[in-house]
Amino acid sequence: MDLEPVLHAARALVLADLSACGVDGPDTVSLVEDAVAHRRWWAEQWPEGADYLAGLVAQDVQDALLERYGRWPLCLLCRDEGDPHALTVEPELGPDPHWVCEKNTVALAPVGRLGEALRP
Repeated sequence: MDLEPVLHAARALVLADLSACGVDGPDTVSLVEDAVAHRRWWAEQWPEGADYLAGLVAQDVQDALLERYGRWPLCLLCRDEGDPHALTVEPELGPDPHWVCEKNTVALAPVGRLGEALRP
């Protein structure tokens, strides 16, 4: 299996979500590149997991951003309630990953289409 198209697609989806939230600066793009490089090795070891790469790269970037900058992406449903929390990627390991508010158990958008949820 040629992993490059799948890795490039995962990269593009995560970059689209970062851009939609206005956090797609050079430092953040470097975090995406690091996540893609790490997941390239992972997918080479387990090619059957290629369908999971978009969600895994999103989670990797989310974890890296938490360590450096704070929570991302913040929940759009709960932002006015005074307890900001990040969306999570579900399924954690599976195809068709979505950004989900765990508090309300609502899927807001597929990974890569967070910008659609931000539009009124």
